[in-house]
Amino acid sequence: MLPVPKADALAGHLAENVMHFARVLRAAGIPVGTGRIELALTALKLGGLESRRDFHAALSATLIDRAEHRLLFDQAFHIFWKNPDLEGRMRALLLPKVDLNGSLPPPPEHKRLAAAFFPNTQPPAPPPDRQPEDELQIDAALTWNEQEVLRHTDFETMTADEWRDAKRLLHKLALFVEPLPTRRQARAHTPGRADWRATMQAMARQGGSVWDMRWRRPRVEPAPLVVLADISGSMSRYSRMLLHFTHALGHADARVDSFVFGTRLTHTTRLMRQRDPDLAVGQVSHAVQDWAGGTRISACLHTFNRRWARRVLRGNATVLLVTDGLEHGDTSALSFEMDRLSRSCRRLVWLNPLLRYDAFEPRAAGIRAMLPHVDEFMSAHNLDSLADLARLLAQPASHRIPPSRGSFLQALHDDTSVLS
Repeated sequence: MLPVPKADALAGHLAENVMHFARVLRAAGIPVGTGRIELALTALKLGGLESRRDFHAALSATLIDRAEHRLLFDQAFHIFWKNPDLEGRMRALLLPKVDLNGSLPPPPEHKRLAAAFFPNTQPPAPPPDRQPEDELQIDAALTWNEQEVLRHTDFETMTADEWRDAKRLLHKLALFVEPLPTRRQARAHTPGRADWRATMQAMARQGGSVWDMRWRRPRVEPAPLVVLADISGSMSRYSRMLLHFTHALGHADARVDSFVFGTRLTHTTRLMRQRDPDLAVGQVSHAVQDWAGGTRISACLHTFNRRWARRVLRGNATVLLVTDGLEHGDTSALSFEMDRLSRSCRRLVWLNPLLRYDAFEPRAAGIRAMLPHVDEFMSAHNLDSLADLARLLAQPASHRIPPSRGSFLQALHDDTSVLS
């Protein structure tokens, strides 16, 4: 076993800075434990500090272990170890930017880094200036509706405060589920189907001399909803917000069954019955062992189709499948399981956060295998997309005519025709 270097074994305050950098990564959402910090100090001690590239490689190899964390790590490394004006740089992430030269905007930066570096600070307010009375003052302050900006903010880049505001706005959405007629009957006030039993009872109470016709209609109930949420590393933050959306639907008189899957399928309906949404989602994240781990979409769908489909689908249920569709290996089994799932439900809606990119194309093998079997293909990366989803669930389902994936199916057909 390699010896762990002490804090004074590295030059200057490098060891303390590495530990502080690890705390910043942990506050930004990357799981960095004490063992990884010790491993990073050991790597720096034994590998040397020949160049900045070696330094970056040593820290990235020891502090992160998932590919989805690399972008956040690279941005934090660039800010922490290079820019001397750290405070000004991070406060700039919290302020609006105005493009005066018409140049292309820089790549999007994670606002969680600002909250991680300065957790309980706000940009300082400028001191009041005493201007002469004859001097012309121009107010060029940039104002906007904060809720409108929050609706278009990606869940992955939200700060902790924005995340709390987003959850509060989510539970204020008008959530309605499509009403479906059942075999049971209910009394009606308008003429329709005659209710002879109620009519004869009313006549008997009045001595049979008054003819008071009674009517009945089919009883309607909200359409059942089944949620299958991918909780792998690249989907955990989006699925967490979708679980809050599921909790809100479950408390809006809708029949909701929820499942999460990563490397295995877990039934979470009972855990989501908690009235407090934060406690409900917290129970799910603690009960599921493979949260933010790998993903096996075809195996988890096989488990659902074999063990749970007959229990929860009921023939007229709507299924919300939340995943990016990035399945590795042979996708023939995935296509088969998606076909079984589509035939077992009334409407299959696929929520894919990758649709937030304008240049998205269905070129991955997993996406190409899943796409022909869904009725709706939508994004689920911000509050605006969840509002569109709520409006979709309130509308009647189409008769297996997928209206929103024509361009993707056309591209899929063109690619297959070229290959043939």
